[in-house]
Formats: sequence, C-alpha cells, structure tokens
Amino acid sequence: MRNRPGIRSTLPALVILLTGCVAGDMPYAGPHLTPTECRDLASLKTNAPPTMAQHQSELAALRKAGYNPSPWFDDPYYPDDLQAAQRVVDYWLQTECQHLQPG
Repeated sequence: MRNRPGIRSTLPALVILLTGCVAGDMPYAGPHLTPTECRDLASLKTNAPPTMAQHQSELAALRKAGYNPSPWFDDPYYPDDLQAAQRVVDYWLQTECQHLQPG
C-alpha cells in the first residue's frame, strides 16, 4: 500500500475552510452602518436635495441589508425585496444612529 502524501498536507487547509464556514454563519455583532452612512441616510429624510454621495450611501446600506439591484429587468421579487431591505435599513438607522435623532 502506497503512502498518500496529499491527504496529510490538505488536512489543515480543510480544517481552516470548515472553520470559516461555521464562523460565517454567526450573526454580525457590530454596527451595520458607518458614521457616514448614518449621516447621509439621516440627511435623506429631510427635504433637502440629495447629493450623489448620499445616494451611494443609501445603496451601500441597502446592499448590506440584502438588496441586490440586479441588472436584469425581470426580477420577480421587485419591489418586495427592495422594500424589505429598506425596512431593515430604517431599523438600523433608528437603532444605530441615535446621535442623529432629534431631541
């Protein structure tokens, strides 16, 4: 019976890969929105004309909330997926950006 050197050398890589998969399922514990996103999203709630940077912050936050603006025009989940992500972003704005909330 021949010795298989490939198995021993790939075992540590397999353990690291599986550990990463398990750790990937853990919920994210930190803030979801950056201070810039908090500021820009709060500014979008006013009647002031939005800037391109504010729109980019909004899109970044929506993507973090799971929205994927597909390049295809036949998304069967639109606008439900966008509205669900918007609710998540609104929740994050309320819970993570209290310092920007009035009074």
